Amino acid sequence: MQLNQRVYEAQVKSSNPSQELPEKVLQFGEGNFLRGFVDWMIQEMNKQGLFNGRVVAIQPTPHGKVVPKLNAQNGLYTYIQKGIHNGETIDDAEVITSISRGINPYQDWDKVLEVAASPDIEVVFSNTTEAGLVYEKEPYEPEKAPLSFPGKLALALHHRYLAKLPGWLIVPCELVDNNGEFLQSIVVMKAKDWELSEDFVRWVQEENQFCNTLVDRIVPGYPRGEETTYEERLGYSDKLVVIGEPYHLFAIEGDEKAEQVLPFVDAGLNVKWGDVAPQRTIKVKLLNGPHTMLSAVGYLAGVDTVGEAMRHPVLRPFVENALSSELIPAFDFDEQEKQAFAQSVIERFENPFTQHYLTDIGMNATQKWKSRLLPSLFTYVEKEQQVPPLLALSFAAQLLYGRPVARDGAFLTGKRENDLYQIRDQDEAIALFEREWSTFDIEQQSIDSFVQNILAEKDVWGSDLNEITGWKDAVVSNVTAMLQEGVLETISQHIGPYSKGRK
Repeated sequence: MQLNQRVYEAQVKSSNPSQELPEKVLQFGEGNFLRGFVDWMIQEMNKQGLFNGRVVAIQPTPHGKVVPKLNAQNGLYTYIQKGIHNGETIDDAEVITSISRGINPYQDWDKVLEVAASPDIEVVFSNTTEAGLVYEKEPYEPEKAPLSFPGKLALALHHRYLAKLPGWLIVPCELVDNNGEFLQSIVVMKAKDWELSEDFVRWVQEENQFCNTLVDRIVPGYPRGEETTYEERLGYSDKLVVIGEPYHLFAIEGDEKAEQVLPFVDAGLNVKWGDVAPQRTIKVKLLNGPHTMLSAVGYLAGVDTVGEAMRHPVLRPFVENALSSELIPAFDFDEQEKQAFAQSVIERFENPFTQHYLTDIGMNATQKWKSRLLPSLFTYVEKEQQVPPLLALSFAAQLLYGRPVARDGAFLTGKRENDLYQIRDQDEAIALFEREWSTFDIEQQSIDSFVQNILAEKDVWGSDLNEITGWKDAVVSNVTAMLQEGVLETISQHIGPYSKGRK
C-alpha cells in the first residue's frame, strides 16, 4: 500500500487535523533537506497548536521529480530520525502532514500566483542550493515561470503587491553568506531589469523581511536499497521517506515580529534568533567543507556513503587530517570552539544509522566547492605561502568525478568501474566538463592543458584559479597520480601507507 490520505487514516491516525489548517507557507524547494528540516519543524509547531498552517511546496527546477510523488501521497511522507542524541539511541518514524500539496510552476504557474495572492500566506522558505541563489538575466514573461528561484520570487511578490496584500517573512535556507540580504538584492535587480515600478521596489525593501539564516542538520534522504525493510516496518510504501539525524540547528536573523510568526523556540526546537555570522562561519568551514572535500574523493575511492568513509582506513584519516591541518587553520575563531566543533563533526559523520550518499553531496559540486572551500584555499595560501595538499587532492578528484561517459538530459553520466552515476551541476559546469573531457588524453601535455582550461573558467569559479601560485601544478600532479596509480594510492601518499584490499 502506498502512503496517501486513506492509508494514513487507516494505518496511522484516525484523521489528519492538518487537512483543516490554512496554507500559510510558500516554499521554493521540495527536496529531502526542507522536508526533513523546515517541514518537520512546522509539524512540531502544529502539533502544539503554535503555528497552525500548512506548506505549499514549489518545484524549483524543470527536472524535479518530487512533486508528482508528493501529490500522489496527498502531501504526506515519513520522516525517520536515526542517530545518537545525548547518549541515547533514537530511531523514530513519523508521518509528516505539514505539506498540503506540491506545484510544478513550469506547468501550473497560475497556481503559484494564486497562492502568492492568498491573504493566508505569511512566510516564504527556500532551499534551492547555492546554485539556485544567483543572479542571471532573464526575459520578463509574467505569464510563465522564470527559470531562476529569485525570478519566481520576484514575480510572486509583484503579484502580491498588485493585490495590495501585506509583505512576507522570507527565510532562505541556502548556504550562502548573508543569504537573506543577497536574495533581496537579486529580487530588486530583477524588478529593475523588468522595469517594474519604483513603488514595488520600495515595497519589496520595506514591507518584506528577508532573514539571514544558517541551517544545520544532516539529512541523507531516501533509504535506497532498504525499501523493503522500511515498507515492512511502516506497514505501507512511501516513495518519499526521509532519513535524518536528531541534531538540528536553525539560526535566524529576524525581529520580534518574525519570532511571533514562527514560534520555533516555544515549540522546544533548537532555533536561535540573532547574529548568524559566527555560527555560519564555523559550520560552513568545518562541516559543509569536509563533506564537499570527501564527496568525490570517497566515491572514486570505492565507498558510497559518509559512514563507510569514516570506517575506511584511508578515508577517515583523510577527513581528520583535512580538518586539523587545512580547514581549522584557515579561519580565525576561538581555538577551543573550533576543536570541539570538529570533534562533533567526526561523531556526526560516523552516525551508523544514516546512509548519507556521497553522490547526493556531489550534486552542484562546483558551486559547493566555490562557496564552501575556495575561501579556505585562498586563506590557507595567504597564511602558509603554500598550497594545501589535501584540498588540491580533493579538487583533482572533483575533476575526475566530472568525467562523462554519456549525456543524461540536462546532466551527464559518469562511471566508477561498473557503476554509473549522475553528474548534476550548473549548466556552466556541465558544459565545461563535457567540452574539456571530450578532447582529453592521458599525455602529460594534455593533462596540463585540461587542468589549466578548467581552472581558468571564471563563470564557474568566480576567478581564474591559475593565478593561485602552485595550485595548477598541485592539481595536475594529483590528476596524473589518480589516473596512473588510482585514487586510494594517491590519498595514501598524503596520509600514510595504504594496504590494498583493506576497507
